[in-house]
Amino acid sequence: MADSSHLHPIFDRVVTRAEKETQLEQRARVIWLFGLSGAGKSTLAVALERRLQASGRVTHLLDGDNIRTGLNRNLGFSDADRDENIRRVAEVAKLFVQAGVITICSFITPTRAQRADARSIIGPDDLLEIYVRASFEACAARDPKGLYAKARAGDVKQFTGRDSGFEPPLADDPGFVIETESESPEASLERLVGIVAPRIQFP
Repeated sequence: MADSSHLHPIFDRVVTRAEKETQLEQRARVIWLFGLSGAGKSTLAVALERRLQASGRVTHLLDGDNIRTGLNRNLGFSDADRDENIRRVAEVAKLFVQAGVITICSFITPTRAQRADARSIIGPDDLLEIYVRASFEACAARDPKGLYAKARAGDVKQFTGRDSGFEPPLADDPGFVIETESESPEASLERLVGIVAPRIQFP
């Protein structure tokens, strides 16, 4: 770890999160959607952000593919790089929450350790973990990005759910489940809004 003895944070002098939330009239939260590729995370994230924006909320959406074209473009898909991908995103999401912004994250986040790391960085009180659940078979049938076909052809390595594992949450893990395999996108969105809305109310 780099030497931090020369750093002098000014956290005590900046405009506080409470002041920003008061100005925005909202409770900042991180809504973290995780699940297999093709489960519907990005679809739900975009729809949720538009719904919240229409109701006057200030939001920001962090999506896996978008982040990998900029902030995390130097990362690959090894286990270490995946861990670092999630760590960086969690730190960025924490900054947005401190700015009073409702932050929606859409990332596969395949391991329980990664989700625990995000939880420890953001803080359990500020994090809503939403497991967007659909089976590998259902996601492969949808294949919105063509990734499952490429994985079958050997063109995508370390593909989550096939070459690289995905660990679903345990029964006693925090968070919520959205069943996108058994309900329509509209029904899933309404269920998600029902989870989120009371938790961003101000004060």
